[in-house]
Amino acid sequence: MLDVKQCLADCEEKMEMSVMHLEDALSHIRAGKANVHILDEIRVNSYGSMVPLNNVSAITTPDARTIAIKPWDKQMFRVIEKAIIDSSVGIMPESNGEIIRLAIPPLTEERRRDLTKQCSKEAEECKVAIRNARRDGIDKLKKAIKDGLSEDVEKDAENDLQKIHDKQVKKVEELLAAKNKEIMTV
Repeated sequence: MLDVKQCLADCEEKMEMSVMHLEDALSHIRAGKANVHILDEIRVNSYGSMVPLNNVSAITTPDARTIAIKPWDKQMFRVIEKAIIDSSVGIMPESNGEIIRLAIPPLTEERRRDLTKQCSKEAEECKVAIRNARRDGIDKLKKAIKDGLSEDVEKDAENDLQKIHDKQVKKVEELLAAKNKEIMTV
């Protein structure tokens, strides 16, 4: 017979994983100020293997409009610059022989709107994943009725699942609102 608490815990875990994925996705969206996460996707060739940029350099944000990259090996300057230029970051690196700087340009109003649309799309995908986890849980509960689970227990579990769903959707809305505020702040 189905363990109702385990079923609810599994569904909640799936929903939380969706929210965590959304947090990660939103952190990679540039919001007009310097954010080291926009460089997470960049890989560089270091001694024959492709490694993340943060494995071969120190990446900092000295101010709100600058990202500073200090390679640990001086031979990596050209490789890092080329990787940044070839990436989808869209920012030209400036090097002084010590540090590679990326100047983050201010966002235009149109670009801000596009970014909020992109954030909304990510949030909607997360909500769909949360709904799917709820639906899967409800399906398991309905099948468990055939295996001897009482209908009262199933209905109570369904209500609990709905409460978990509502809590996770509220988290998504809060994350989206915070990111949109960050993007729209000039």
